[in-house]
Order: sequence, then structure tokens, then C-alpha cells
Amino acid sequence: MNETPTKQLPHLVFGGELVDIGGTEFKDLSKLDIVGIYPDYAAAQAAWKAKAQATVDNAQMRYFVVHLHRLLDPGA
Repeated sequence: MNETPTKQLPHLVFGGELVDIGGTEFKDLSKLDIVGIYPDYAAAQAAWKAKAQATVDNAQMRYFVVHLHRLLDPGA
């Protein structure tokens, strides 16, 4: 078979408690929850959604998806 290699598109999912729900400043950076690095956006979004739903009772908790592939190759 002549398979074309799939381009890696790593995504990071992390979160923590915010100082203000309208911002992105964390109360304590040492307590960030690093959920993981995922091979594509779909997998990262699934992990993000699970963590966001698990912490729905705490309005200060927020989780984010970071497109690591954009940071690694900003010209792409």
C-alpha cells in the first residue's frame, strides 16, 4: 500500500480555577490540571468536554484546548 502519512496536529487540554469568570487568569498556576496532549482536535475536544462537564458545579473552573501544532509551526 502507498499510504500518505497523516500530519501530526497535537492539541493540549488543560484547565484550572480562574480569578474572574470573564478572564483567563488562573488563581494558582501550580494547581493547573494538565489533562493531556491529543493527536487531533476531535480527541482534544472530547477530553475537554468530559472535564468541563465534570467540573460544571464550579463556575470558576475552565478548561482550554491549545492548538500546539500552530505554536510548533506558526507559518503553516
